[in-house]
Amino acid sequence: MSRFLDWMSRIGVAASSSKLGGIFYYTVCRRVDSFLIPLTGGRLSMGPPGQTVLVTTRGAKSGQPRKTSLAFLWDGDAMIVVASKGGSPAHPAWYHNMKAEPRVVVQHRGGIEQRIAREATGAERDVLFARMAGTFANFAAYQERATNRKIPVMLLAPAPAKP
Repeated sequence: MSRFLDWMSRIGVAASSSKLGGIFYYTVCRRVDSFLIPLTGGRLSMGPPGQTVLVTTRGAKSGQPRKTSLAFLWDGDAMIVVASKGGSPAHPAWYHNMKAEPRVVVQHRGGIEQRIAREATGAERDVLFARMAGTFANFAAYQERATNRKIPVMLLAPAPAKP
């Protein structure tokens, strides 16, 4: 089963590296994940198995909850996510939402938890982006397409416990 999941992940990354595949993932797969991840407790998603998180932000303008699924890697107890938008010339809405209100809720195999988002900058951003691109080759392709912007990297750290 593990070999099958690895094969599916490689196919998905290769397909989403193309411009059409990136658009398909951004517009279709993420919407499916907003139902699939809660339904399966994070065990299944349209993204990389075990490396996809459903993030709920507050709309920067509307204040309404907004869900998006994102590929992630662990950096200690923080999650690394990349604001690629498939290599689009503009940042994704969820990035603007996190900048306006850094408190987010994430759902993944480990459960549902609150986290605090912050943007990685400088050398930290470059190292984290390289890690993501090393795991998910589509991110390198997205940066090549996003010629007018440097794709942001966000870290989602555990929220401090409320007393």
